[in-house]
Amino acid sequence: MSSASHQLSLSGLFRTELRARCCVLREAVRSRPSGVTEHGARNTFVALALLLVLVLPAAAGTRLKDIAIIAGARDNQLVGFGLVTGLAGEGDKDPIYTRQAVANMLQRFGLSVPAATLSSKNVAVVMLTAEIPAYAKPGSRIDVNVSSMGDAKTLQGGVLLQTPLTGADGKVYAVAQGALSVGGFIGGAGGAGGATVQKNHPTVAQIIGGALVEREIPSTIVRDNQIDLLLRQPDFTSAARVAAAINLVFTNSAQAMDMTTVRVAMPRGTESVPVDFIARLEVIEVTPDMPARIVINERTGTIVANSRIRISHCAVSHGNLTINIASSQDVSQPTPLSQGGTTAVTTRTDTSVTENKSAMVTLPELPTVEKVASALNALGVTPRDMMAIFQAMKQAGALQAELLIR
Repeated sequence: MSSASHQLSLSGLFRTELRARCCVLREAVRSRPSGVTEHGARNTFVALALLLVLVLPAAAGTRLKDIAIIAGARDNQLVGFGLVTGLAGEGDKDPIYTRQAVANMLQRFGLSVPAATLSSKNVAVVMLTAEIPAYAKPGSRIDVNVSSMGDAKTLQGGVLLQTPLTGADGKVYAVAQGALSVGGFIGGAGGAGGATVQKNHPTVAQIIGGALVEREIPSTIVRDNQIDLLLRQPDFTSAARVAAAINLVFTNSAQAMDMTTVRVAMPRGTESVPVDFIARLEVIEVTPDMPARIVINERTGTIVANSRIRISHCAVSHGNLTINIASSQDVSQPTPLSQGGTTAVTTRTDTSVTENKSAMVTLPELPTVEKVASALNALGVTPRDMMAIFQAMKQAGALQAELLIR
């Protein structure tokens, strides 16, 4: 949906809600208590109407469809076991399961060949994985991932033979077949010194639209005229905000059940057209909340922090300890004219330990992630050092955020 059409749909929703609220206020003016004058009631009506005009457009944020899914409209995983042919001598060398798989395939075509007598390096056994989306109809296509199970060097140039894809219940939901697309290669074997050149993983491939859906997975999204919204990032505050935003458009229809689920009752007249109602739900904009969190990946040295983190007043001193170990070969020659002397080769190891001096740095209270980043960059520390500093801050109680180490 384009930005312009998105804004138009939102403004239409706000106008509809504003019209409904104004009707309610107009009825309140008409049925005012006896002690309230008509002039005073009209002033109240105008004030409340202006308040609605100011409040409703302020609900801009993230579309509901981007932070929540409809319960029941979920993907399902499929898996399969198949054969890839045409690998030009780069397939499985001689695993017994490859020979057995080839024998089973030949038997399907009426050829009975003992598995022990088969030997082909152009074939590889593979595992297939795919995800079938909700409401995928027979005849629609889905993508397939293919990965080698044996010792094949590459799947480049291979063709997957017809392979059924089954769900967790053992039923066949799709059938895959087609030429593989490999995002890498391996070459140069047998060149100078037997060197090889490899890019990415040539034993993993993909077939875009390579599987045909044969059976639809039943899905139910409406139960007792109610729809459950499931937040992608569970949070009590976000759930409450989603329910409040929906109630601005569809009065008293949404209720936050827990930190993940928001239950929405379908208004009268929309039961027969749930798709239209869900489409109107998905464009409602909400500002979700998030907990203060820092995610650290020690394997890659990656640190990601969201905008909610805070650092209290603290002092930081971090020194780097460097240990260098160098080994060298020394040759000991016997003295001239010595008898029975032999040349000896010994290994000498030199170890040095260096610790960089670091001054104590005082950090003031840092209320924003921008100030936190600036202060830590001013310390001149590496990402690896920053991980240790964050962990120490957390233990000292100076870091007001959840620390996740992957």
